[in-house]
Amino acid sequence: MSDEPAYHLDIPGLDGDEPAEASSFQGRRWIGVHFDCCGVYARLYRNRAGTAYVGWCPHCLRKVRVRVGPGGTDNRFFRAT
Repeated sequence: MSDEPAYHLDIPGLDGDEPAEASSFQGRRWIGVHFDCCGVYARLYRNRAGTAYVGWCPHCLRKVRVRVGPGGTDNRFFRAT
C-alpha cells in the first residue's frame, strides 16, 4: 500500500499559477457592496455592456444592479439596504 493519498487536490494559485476564474475578472471594474440583508460583503463586477454593476448577495441571493451614470463617482464601496 502506498503512503500517498488516493486523491489529488489541485488548488489554483499555490504553485504561482493564476486561478482560471481570476483571469476572466482580471482588469474588470468592480465595486464593493455590503449587503445589510445578511451582513456580508461582495464585489459586483461591471457587465459586458459597461452600463451597470450586477451581483447577488452570497447568502440569500438578493440581486443588486447599480447603473453607471454620466460623470460617475469616485466611491468604490456601497451598502445595499
